[in-house]
Amino acid sequence: MSGAECMKNPPTLNSASGIGNLQEIGGLNSYVSGSIHSKLAILLISDVFGYEAPLLRKLADKVAASGYLVVVPDFFYGEPLDREKHDLQTWFKDHGIDKGCEDAKVVVEYLKSKGVSTIGAAGFCWGGMVVSQLAKYESTIDAAVILHPGPITVDDINEVKVPTAILAAEHDHIFPPDQAKLLGNALSAKPEIESFVKIFPGVEHGWTVRYNVEDESAVKAAEEAHSDMLNWFTEFIK
Repeated sequence: MSGAECMKNPPTLNSASGIGNLQEIGGLNSYVSGSIHSKLAILLISDVFGYEAPLLRKLADKVAASGYLVVVPDFFYGEPLDREKHDLQTWFKDHGIDKGCEDAKVVVEYLKSKGVSTIGAAGFCWGGMVVSQLAKYESTIDAAVILHPGPITVDDINEVKVPTAILAAEHDHIFPPDQAKLLGNALSAKPEIESFVKIFPGVEHGWTVRYNVEDESAVKAAEEAHSDMLNWFTEFIK
């Protein structure tokens, strides 16, 4: 998952971005937006650039405006990927998908202990792979959205137990359209699981959270994906 597309268009991180606030959730520093009294929560799991990305926090605020408590944890413990500082392979080894999944479970359990009844999870690139692991545990989350993920396999998808949507890019060497179609077929073979797979034309890996805000077509494509994600949660997070 360390291809050039994964690193393209890195955001300028800003710890003060967003209209939410910072809290410790399940032992992780987290950006939190929305009503603390909501029984419905959405967990957003970032790409390798972490939870201080302004466009990710903007999306969290947008989802929160629909009535959800939205939590964006810092799964990298203050060490998002910085190509100038980190050796890529070492960073990925130190910030594995399995560890992200275990941390996410702790966050979910914390939210449930505070009265949250239903939880959805959406992940981007690295985060999409974490969500694909979470979706294997029916008692953990209730719906999943995976956006321009890393190299998720059919074996991974065969184990999902919750409604799962996959939003993929037409131009993506990390997760090409053929792989999205393959996973879509695997999901379709599981009639007990609601699923949705969509390939967005003309966009590249990362288009939903690393788009150019000055590019009207890029903004439109990202917003379409955001709407699809929100519609999925509207249907299954109740």
